[in-house]
Amino acid sequence: MSGRRYADGSERAHCLGRWLRALREARGLTRPALARAAGVPLLTLSRPESAGVAQPGLFTVMALARVMEVTVDELVAAADPVPGLWWSTGYEGRTIDSFVTALVGAGVDAVADVRLTPISRKPGFSKSRLSAALAEADISYLHLRSPGNPKDNRVPFWDGRVGEGLAVFADVPASEPARRELAELAVGRSVAVLCFEQDESRCHRQAVLAELHQRTALPVAALA
Repeated sequence: MSGRRYADGSERAHCLGRWLRALREARGLTRPALARAAGVPLLTLSRPESAGVAQPGLFTVMALARVMEVTVDELVAAADPVPGLWWSTGYEGRTIDSFVTALVGAGVDAVADVRLTPISRKPGFSKSRLSAALAEADISYLHLRSPGNPKDNRVPFWDGRVGEGLAVFADVPASEPARRELAELAVGRSVAVLCFEQDESRCHRQAVLAELHQRTALPVAALA
């Protein structure tokens, strides 16, 4: 997969269009309803949302931000996502809609699922449904079993014995091709490394991300 180019105007419009759509759908608004509430022509909203071919003007952005209750800065920032960045994220306490909205808002291009088994009792977070929801938002999905935490090493993280859990995880053999594939995923991209726990300090992904940072020298940030 090729890296993304953020200086291009059409790419900025595409990123903004994705964010507009995610915000609108999270608020239960149809495209015509949002256009009416903001007092903008439907075509003005349809173009960036559907094809990302035109970036709306300042007054349109201000009107849309008002209706969707975000600041203009928050809305416009989505047009300038940071290339080559690792995000640390867990789906604990999230719905699938709020999770995808957060990813789009952060400009995430891909999700790397490092759960040992990508199955969840939370609606939308098992592999097939999660992958489909991400695809709807133009976010790619990759599950890698190799960096997953063994089932018998999860209790130390839950009980606060994180150091013990990390020491055991460090001795778990991992596939070098899988590690390399994961590291290469962030070339020119913003990638979210996903597990269950919202708090990274209670999750093995902190070790996965530490290794990725060492391999790639790319920054790591927590997804709010």
